Amino acid sequence: MTKNKKQIKFGALIHGVGGNVSAWRHPEVPADASVNFKFYTEQAQTAEAGKFDLVFIADGLYINEKSIPHFLNRFEPLTILSALAAVTSKIGLVGTLSSSYSEPFTVARQFGSLDHISGGRAGWNVVTSPLEGSAKNFGKPEHPTHDERYRIAEEYLEVTRGLWDSWEDDAFVRNKETGVFFDPSKLHRLNHKGTYFSVEGPLNIARSKQGHPVIFQAGSSESGKNLAAKGADAVFTGHETIEEAKQFYKEVKERTVAAGRSADDVVILPGIGPIIGRTQEEADRKYEEIASLVSIESALNYLGRFFEHHDFSQYPLDEPFPDLGDLGSNSFRSGTDKLKKAAKENGWTLRQVALQSATPRGPFVGTPEYVADLIQQWHEEEAADGFIIHSSIPSGLSDFVNLVVPILQERGLYRTEYESDTLRGNLGLPIPENRYAAAAKVQVGS
Repeated sequence: MTKNKKQIKFGALIHGVGGNVSAWRHPEVPADASVNFKFYTEQAQTAEAGKFDLVFIADGLYINEKSIPHFLNRFEPLTILSALAAVTSKIGLVGTLSSSYSEPFTVARQFGSLDHISGGRAGWNVVTSPLEGSAKNFGKPEHPTHDERYRIAEEYLEVTRGLWDSWEDDAFVRNKETGVFFDPSKLHRLNHKGTYFSVEGPLNIARSKQGHPVIFQAGSSESGKNLAAKGADAVFTGHETIEEAKQFYKEVKERTVAAGRSADDVVILPGIGPIIGRTQEEADRKYEEIASLVSIESALNYLGRFFEHHDFSQYPLDEPFPDLGDLGSNSFRSGTDKLKKAAKENGWTLRQVALQSATPRGPFVGTPEYVADLIQQWHEEEAADGFIIHSSIPSGLSDFVNLVVPILQERGLYRTEYESDTLRGNLGLPIPENRYAAAAKVQVGS
């Protein structure tokens, strides 16, 4: 393999024990991990010791009795990230927040505040909220359609970015001698009136040292890819094979260029769940230990979440996966479309689909050298700019940091020290110039 000049980026997904429906039962896991600040602190500091670019906190807005157990009781992302800002110094802090069930002014202010608290390390994962039930918690008559949610998100991002530019970077004079606190000519109102939002501004917090929080996007549907190309700095995605990942990477990069941006303006980070052993047999055994914790009842409940909480217990377990028509298209569209297609092509039964969905075995299971080789291959063959690492057990992240990271460092593929103390700096992303300051430069030059 030849070396890629661009270095690999890593993030760590640490919302409790991730998306595994039964990992909380593992003897290594604190049963209250999803609300255990010590657990979050240890995971974030482990990732920072491994020179990771960021920690990533996912979220959801609707639960019921069949939800993943530790999703029933978990921290709100911005709250836990603000606390983690105080116990870390270089690692980025990225949190999920819905554009379908929040207001741009509030969200711009919240992430602007986190950006200042952390010294320029904030990132916002913009989601459109796939769960149908979310509308019931926000006084909405119905859940917006998939495509409309993305139209809302596009305008939402436009408004939020405009609000972050309310103040030019040198607006706050704070001269105690003259009594001048700010320069009024460098304060700007947005005065946005659009299809979904009407926002005057200005925002009551200035830009941070990284300009704007980093924008993540986590959808892989056509609408999601278009939103990423137009407005995201990074994409959190998921693929089972390198071929799928390479196709997604190529599409998003091409769409980004077509939108008038550079291909390097968006960082693509597939999520992977590496399981590492001193031998392949040990890694296989670790996977089986986790998989064995999941009952078929739990797996069916987990599967139902992606299909608008559909009740799969009504179908025979060992007959072909049922024909669900368009069910799932208004929630996790790209994932449910892929799952239905694979089940049909492979003749999978409901039992097989449920168990594979609940405890997927990705390709990154093996020795440290094997996992490092695979990461290098995906990176060099343009399937990924980096990866979001998730683990069902706490030692999974430690194993990756202690065993895989040193191999990649020795190969010159991964940093040994942080390049910057901001998230943008470490991801290699430019600082967005304040739009009003940029316009003033153009006017002076014309």
